[in-house]
Amino acid sequence: MQEPSESVYELLRRGHALLEARHHAQAAVVLERADRLEPNKASIIEALGRAYFNSGQHQRSRETFERLLVLDPSADYAHYALGQSLKQLGRREEAATHLRLAVALSPDTALYRDALARLGPIDADAAAPKPAAKAKPRKPRPKPAP
Repeated sequence: MQEPSESVYELLRRGHALLEARHHAQAAVVLERADRLEPNKASIIEALGRAYFNSGQHQRSRETFERLLVLDPSADYAHYALGQSLKQLGRREEAATHLRLAVALSPDTALYRDALARLGPIDADAAAPKPAAKAKPRKPRPKPAP
């Protein structure tokens, strides 16, 4: 006789317990199962993104928080977490954009303000590709005498 499978609620609850116990990779496995059963559930996606981030899976974390923002573009925590993921991936300018959005959506949240401050100044000009140097015009050569 096969045991009944866990409900989405039970998977989410177990995933949260694993996150609290700092077993982030294990939490990701459990939360992935919940996500397959309920793919557009914001609470599952957020927890899964946290599990990925805290287990060092920053690319997967980025993708997951982007999914969350598709569901709710005004989710301040999703902007913050996406910014942190992008920062870990070395994409500082994009990270700054999302951290600024998190601060704008929730200006009283010190966590967001501190993360933006720790990112430091972003020099957009330094990140932009430099235009190719123009070749110096050549002096016209004198025409040979006939």
